[in-house]
Amino acid sequence: MHERNIVLIGFMGSGKTAAGKRLSEKLNVAFADIDELIEKEQGTTIADIFSGSGEKHFRDLEKEMAARISREAEEKVIATGGGIVLNPENMANLRQRGVIIWLSVSPETVYQRTKMNRDRPLLSGASPKKKIEELMKLRRHLYSKADFKVETSDRSIDEVAEEILNLLKKRGVCKNGRSK
Repeated sequence: MHERNIVLIGFMGSGKTAAGKRLSEKLNVAFADIDELIEKEQGTTIADIFSGSGEKHFRDLEKEMAARISREAEEKVIATGGGIVLNPENMANLRQRGVIIWLSVSPETVYQRTKMNRDRPLLSGASPKKKIEELMKLRRHLYSKADFKVETSDRSIDEVAEEILNLLKKRGVCKNGRSK
């Protein structure tokens, strides 16, 4: 019987990769970051894919990777890109064998966490704070379809990982440090 994946969704800078790595260590399961897998497979950065081939091409690669990773038998913690929720097919694939957790974060925290990072193609431009607020507003209803929500704004990675574990154990999704 296949074990359930733990799928982390949320806006860029919400802590999906960092919390996902910590969670996978605590659960002793594999960790997969969809954006990192795409970069490795394509031999280039997400920013370069956006600038060279466009957002639509990246979203196609993302869709393909989400479907592929969802079919793998090995239980894992999966960190997604912030825009994965834009395609309902992605969410359906990830939900098939996974529990979806929304890492919620404030726009100000996103700005503080991402302002020095030049590899965020959606934040390039004159007003990244305004762009963050606009994108978050557009995506909020999509993120809210997650099974669980965890606030990450003023929390350490360990606090976020522990809250996720406790939440999953309380809801019967996770028992003795392993997911069911």
